[in-house]
Amino acid sequence: MVKRKFKMNEKRILDELIEVLQSQGIEIRSDFFGGTGGGLCVVKDKKIFFIDTDATAAENAAKCAQAVLESVDIDTIYIKPDVREFLEKVN
Repeated sequence: MVKRKFKMNEKRILDELIEVLQSQGIEIRSDFFGGTGGGLCVVKDKKIFFIDTDATAAENAAKCAQAVLESVDIDTIYIKPDVREFLEKVN
């Protein structure tokens, strides 16, 4: 988990990262996983990112950042500087 404080809060970073995933055709779903689940998966050739409704925004943001790094060429799209910094720290 990223421990450094950012200019944007984790909830806002999570929202920005979700927008990046959605812009790439990745479906977003929320479900209860007990605070330890969530993440990117493929179901019938469709990428889906699951948000754990019991996890903190920081935990979900870290998992979402990993999903972005795995599935998006971040050098080809605009990402706000604070969100890009968060991605670099997670990587």
